Amino acid sequence: MSKTVELPRWIDVGALPLLNLLLALVVSGLVVLAIGENPVQVVEILLYGAFGYEEAWGYTLYYTTNFIFTGLAFAVAFHCGLFNIGAEGQAYIGGLGVTLAALYLDFLPFPIMLVVAMLAAMIFGAAWAYIPAYLQARRGSHVVITTIMFNFIASSLMVYLLVNVLRPEGSMTPESEQIAEHLRLPFIHDIAGALGIDMASSPLNLSFVYAIVISVMVWLFIWHTRWGYAIRTVGANAVAATYAGLEPGRFIIIAMMISGALSSFVALNEVMGVQHRL
Repeated sequence: MSKTVELPRWIDVGALPLLNLLLALVVSGLVVLAIGENPVQVVEILLYGAFGYEEAWGYTLYYTTNFIFTGLAFAVAFHCGLFNIGAEGQAYIGGLGVTLAALYLDFLPFPIMLVVAMLAAMIFGAAWAYIPAYLQARRGSHVVITTIMFNFIASSLMVYLLVNVLRPEGSMTPESEQIAEHLRLPFIHDIAGALGIDMASSPLNLSFVYAIVISVMVWLFIWHTRWGYAIRTVGANAVAATYAGLEPGRFIIIAMMISGALSSFVALNEVMGVQHRL
């Protein structure tokens, strides 16, 4: 009879990710070598571009912010045994919610608007994730297929809205009006400057701090709440969860809606933080 051995924490958290990274570098290095380039030089260029000068750190963390939100979104669904491939579409629709709130409620002060924008993003993103979640939980449609399809539906919907509904009169560019200046998230270099710290200009904004806070909150939710435990139980064994009194379909929908809400926070970084429009 096979026996499950739990790996030491330092291997699970430290050694395995490092081994995965090294293997990825080796495999990609062989591909680079096969096309006649120097793998070491490629790695040097990558590292310099990401961390080699002061401005690069800001850009790296700015892009990282989007990956934090979408990574958390995927993680919550994965704990429930689901592969949410629809984070892109959910972020699109979350961006629609943030933009509509910012354009039509621009009379609100920034602190209130920030909360309203977060709620709008969550509602729109969760609502978009609800449809494939319902199809998985109640109709047996595979969530991988439906979430991929919904990415394309969201993209087409956004094109229609930006060309025919939200585009300012007289403009040929498929984009919305810019949100009011007082509703934009402050850049980190501006915050640092106000504190007397000299920092290179970059798109890094306050949403990065929010991403770190949300990461802690998701960890607490998954590992230290009853709902998080229920989601993990359904993901580990749906049949056993049913015998334990849990209804798998319900928690599939809950996990996917939370996942969609997390994906939608990408819009805070892009719409309110950098682009200032949809």
